[in-house]
Amino acid sequence: MSDAASQNELRLFNSLTRSLEVFEPVHAGEARVYTCGPTVYNYPHIGNMRAYVFADILGRTLSWKGYKLKHVINITDVGHLTDDADEGEDKLEKMAAEKAQDIWQIAKHYTEAYWEDIKALNIRQPAHWSVATDYIEEMLDFAKSIADKHCYECETGLYFDTTTIDDYGRLARAVTEDGEGRIDAVEGKRNAADFAIWRKTPAGETRQMEWDSPWGRGAPGWHLECSVMGEKLLGFPFDIHTGGIDHREIHHPNEIAQNQAFCGCGGLSEATNSGARFWMHNNFLVERSGKMSKSSGEFLRLQLLLDKGYHPLAYRMMCLQAHYRSELEFSWDGLNAALTRLKRIVMAVERLATAIAGDPSHQKFAPILEKFDAALADDLNTPIALTALEEALAVKKVDAGIKRAVIEKMDSVLGLDLLNLTRTDLRIRPQGAQLTEAETEDAMERRKAARAEKDFTTSDAVRDELAAKGVELMDGDPLGWDWKLS
Repeated sequence: MSDAASQNELRLFNSLTRSLEVFEPVHAGEARVYTCGPTVYNYPHIGNMRAYVFADILGRTLSWKGYKLKHVINITDVGHLTDDADEGEDKLEKMAAEKAQDIWQIAKHYTEAYWEDIKALNIRQPAHWSVATDYIEEMLDFAKSIADKHCYECETGLYFDTTTIDDYGRLARAVTEDGEGRIDAVEGKRNAADFAIWRKTPAGETRQMEWDSPWGRGAPGWHLECSVMGEKLLGFPFDIHTGGIDHREIHHPNEIAQNQAFCGCGGLSEATNSGARFWMHNNFLVERSGKMSKSSGEFLRLQLLLDKGYHPLAYRMMCLQAHYRSELEFSWDGLNAALTRLKRIVMAVERLATAIAGDPSHQKFAPILEKFDAALADDLNTPIALTALEEALAVKKVDAGIKRAVIEKMDSVLGLDLLNLTRTDLRIRPQGAQLTEAETEDAMERRKAARAEKDFTTSDAVRDELAAKGVELMDGDPLGWDWKLS
C-alpha cells in the first residue's frame, strides 16, 4: 500500500441500498468477499468472464487499501436449472443426458476450462474454490434449521415461503418496486416468488447427482448452495457479495431470504441482515449479434479471441476501459483498439525492464498516485486509473527504476502483467495461419535486406508472398509493430 492509498476512503456502490457507501469491514483489517462462480455445464463466454475480472479488480483494490483479503468463488455443479427460478432441468443433468456422459466428468472438464480462462486473464486465485457438491451435508443441515418456520413441502420438493421474512425482493426493486414477482408459478407453491430449497427427483426418474433428505431423494436448490458456502467459509455477515447483474433479480434475493431466515434477522434496512454488508453487481457485456447467450449454440469464448490472434489481456484491457457498472458493448474493432492501447503501454514498460526497482514515493509521481488511488476509491473507476498509469509512463527526466516501481505498484491493481508481458506475447498466430512466427520473421529479414539494397522488386515480392499467406505488413505503423496476422 502506498501513502496515497491511505488518503481516500474506499466508496463502493451497494446494490441493496442503491447508493455509494464507505467500505467499513465487518472484521477490522480484513475483507471477506464471496463471488458467485460458474455453473460448469458448458464453457464460459466472455460476458461471464467480465464478472470475474470485476471481482478480481475489487479484490486487488482491497489489497491495495491494506486489507487482508479472503475471497471465495463457488463452482456450481448441481442444482442450477435451465430457468433461473424453479422450472426446467438441472443444467448439468441435461448436458450429461445430451452427451451420454458421466456428469462428474462433465463438471470436471468445464471447471478446468473455466480455470484456464481465469489464468489467461491474470485473475488472482481466491482463498477458496468452493464446489457445491462438497457441501451437501451442510446444505441439509441449513435447510433443516429453517424448514419449520420458513418452508413447506409440496409434490416437487421443499419450498421457501417468501412471506415469512421481511423485505423480500428489495434487492431486485430496479425491476419492480413491489419486489420480485416475475417467477413463473409451480404447482403447489403458495406464492409466485417462493423457491425450491430441495428438489425431489420425480417418480420413475434417476439423476446422476442425487442424495437422501428428509423431503425425499433429490438435489439442493441453486440458491441454497451459495448461502451455505458463504456462511461456512466467511461467516454471516461478511463484507461483500458479488455477481453479474442478472443475479440481482432472482438468485441473490433468494439467497438473502435464506440468510435472513437462518440468522433470525429482521428486515433489510440493516444491510448486514442480508448476510453481506455490500451486494455488488457488474453490468452486462453486450454483443449485438446475440452471441453472448449459450442458448444460441455458438457463443463467444475466450478461446475464440485467441483463435483470431488476440491476447486474452486485450480483453481484460477492454473490461478495464469501462466502469464495471456500465454496459459494455463488445466489438472486434473495440477489442482491436484495446489491444493497440495495451501494445503502447507494453512498449513503454519494456524500456524499464532492465531497471532496478527504486522508491515509488518520488515527488513527481505523488499526484499521479493520488489520482490513481482516488479513482479506485471512487467505486473502482478503472478508466481513470488507466489514464493515471499512462501519465506515469509519460513522466520525463526520472530514474527508470523509480518509474518501474510505480508501474509495478499500479499494475498490482490493474492486473495487466506489464512487467512480464512482451511485444512477442501480444502477437498471437490466429488459428489456421499458414506461416509460423519464425517463418514470418525470416521473410521479414529478407525483405529488410532487399530494401536496404534498394532491391524493391524483391521487397515487393516478399510482401506479396506474405500477404498471400495472411501476413499484413505494417510499414507505416506508428507503434513499429512490423507485421500482424490477418
